[in-house]
Amino acid sequence: MPDVDGFDEFYRGSRQRLLGYVYVLTGDLAEAQDAVQEAFIRAWQRWETVSGYDDPEAWLRVVASRIAVSRWRSLRSRARAYLRHGAQESIPEPSTDTVAVVAALRRLSEEQRTAVALYYLCGMPVAEVAQATSAPVGTVKARLSRARAALAGLLAVEDLEEEAARA
Repeated sequence: MPDVDGFDEFYRGSRQRLLGYVYVLTGDLAEAQDAVQEAFIRAWQRWETVSGYDDPEAWLRVVASRIAVSRWRSLRSRARAYLRHGAQESIPEPSTDTVAVVAALRRLSEEQRTAVALYYLCGMPVAEVAQATSAPVGTVKARLSRARAALAGLLAVEDLEEEAARA
């Protein structure tokens, strides 16, 4: 059983120093946070061994800096590949209909939006949607019905607004 209290104390005592160190290395706070988080995960996984080191924080600094450098190298490799192969062909902008549907979907409740996405976009039957969302089949059917009605109303209002704007 890992020494949870010992790890917690180690984490609280070293997290800010380690984050500052990796931030200085990367110059990017989000990247530094990701690298430090991954390093602490690795330390936790090996805590019985790491806690026995003379300086566990030194081990953590090495791991975090290697993670950060590895990510930097990966980004550099991707940039080189991009330069070597050129830019991707331009992707066409979404149609106004697609933008309208997405905007209308955003106005639905999370449960309705999830049901619509699983049913219509993923092609899942109602029973599978119910299982995936931990909801009864009847509830999923009701969510889909209400979502369709709400979308019909929202999209009709947007059509009317567009017609009024053109006039």
